[in-house]
Amino acid sequence: MRIGLITEGGTPCASGDTGAWWQRLVRGLAPHDFDLYAVGGPLPAAPLPPHVRPVPAAGEGAPTAGPPAPAARRVPGRRDRRRFAEAFHALATGLTAEDAPGPAAGGGPAHAFATGLGALADLARDRGGLPGALRSDEAVRLLEDACRAPGARRAASAAGLRDLLAFTDHLERALRPLSLDWYDETALGAADLCHATAGGPVALPGLLAKRFFGTPLLVTEYGVGLRSHYLAGPGADGRSTALRTLLAALHGRLAGETYRAADLLTPGNAHARRWQERLGAGRDRVRTVHPGMPAERFAEVGEDEESGEPGTLVWIGRVEPAKDLVALLHAFADLRARQPDTRLRIVAVPAEPAGPGGDGDHCAYLAQCAALAAQLFPDEATGAHAVGENPVSFEELGGPEAPTLEDVYASAAVVVLSSTVEGFPASLVEAMFCARATVSTDVGAVVEIIGGTGLVVPPRNPRALADACLALLRDPGRRHRLGAAARARALELFTVDQNLAAFRGIYLELLSHAPARHRGGSDVPFAHPAEAHLPGSWAPKAVPAGTGAPDA
Repeated sequence: MRIGLITEGGTPCASGDTGAWWQRLVRGLAPHDFDLYAVGGPLPAAPLPPHVRPVPAAGEGAPTAGPPAPAARRVPGRRDRRRFAEAFHALATGLTAEDAPGPAAGGGPAHAFATGLGALADLARDRGGLPGALRSDEAVRLLEDACRAPGARRAASAAGLRDLLAFTDHLERALRPLSLDWYDETALGAADLCHATAGGPVALPGLLAKRFFGTPLLVTEYGVGLRSHYLAGPGADGRSTALRTLLAALHGRLAGETYRAADLLTPGNAHARRWQERLGAGRDRVRTVHPGMPAERFAEVGEDEESGEPGTLVWIGRVEPAKDLVALLHAFADLRARQPDTRLRIVAVPAEPAGPGGDGDHCAYLAQCAALAAQLFPDEATGAHAVGENPVSFEELGGPEAPTLEDVYASAAVVVLSSTVEGFPASLVEAMFCARATVSTDVGAVVEIIGGTGLVVPPRNPRALADACLALLRDPGRRHRLGAAARARALELFTVDQNLAAFRGIYLELLSHAPARHRGGSDVPFAHPAEAHLPGSWAPKAVPAGTGAPDA
């Protein structure tokens, strides 16, 4: 089977949870051939297995960091300009019009957006690309008209020229997959199945392959992009309310169109599934497949009968405000007042490369937390001639104090997660692989992951967090029982093997129900659905009245 695997390009393509997942996927499903399409950036530099073929993006619409090529700065010809205006008007109307209350009508804004997107895709395929047209003065004028039209969203109607220019720039980058040269019989047209590793712009090539060739589309999401947009607080990124409204509409419509067209959606957890269903995904086409994580590296720690260093709490993750380390420090102050021999290790995982200002925000929050810890816990000395030390330590993974994940988890009596916002916290699964008891806040997919093998408390409640940690620290037997149950649950649900088995079956299932598409006269596997075709007629014989049933 030939799979067109569509993933996000750039640095995240070779790193991060999604990047690590799809690389494990292609290595584990070696009998299949994978064509790798990277949207929005370069292909990964890491060596790939021989059955994985990177497909470069070329042509005038290829995703680059610079402006469009001169040949792509306009749509030539009056007829093409008229086609662009009609398509862009429909798309802009679908973005700016207010959704009517109640069930969505067939001709509502979502339908207008889908119509405009499809027409732009057809035009891009015919003319070879649209990046210049999507940034043109005509596009800005059409967008402004849609914002000022009756029935437009109130916030969008306040958009000024600066907002319109910023949005058309973002729109061109989001719709750049329309202008790639992947849509022919030698690229996505040759794939038996398209598998997108995210929704939104990343899934656009799969949508187009389904539109042009009827290729089945599978979309896997371990994080919902629209959710991330909403989680950024108003004004946090310097954008106006009008611009944020337009961006939310764009990503919401793209997600909705992806969910409507996909043959199957595989969210990584029930939390992401609820987002997909709220945005229009049919329940019959959504199947939760938990992400597979390598458990072998934690086997030695998990099988060790020791339960960590007594009195040691461990927090590990990326240091950012959503992790609510401030609440954790206050909880630890309450806990230490009742159990003075406890200590807290805060282990920071190095952040991935961020945009301008991202690393500065990370450092500022870390400095804030360190200052709070110094204020809450002055250095304590055991005697008049001893050097004092703080019961809270700030360490970095890979440093001398925390060289590996296994070392960090091995030192923990209890692993703590204090977040106010989470998707699928990988650190929680790692702690379960290591047979460590956990205390977590009730956010994201935490309850789904824990399943009764750890303690869960409300977020932003330091007292509840302290009480739960104290209960486990004072009861080693309970810690051991919960840790053992957590390890058994993680090995059953969250391993690489179960993830590979799920997608191995899903690939065969989707292709077995896809219509046969003969290419170049060659035989196509699974050209017919899996059902019996026997010769002869199965029509029942006529039975004269009163003669009874026919002989067998």
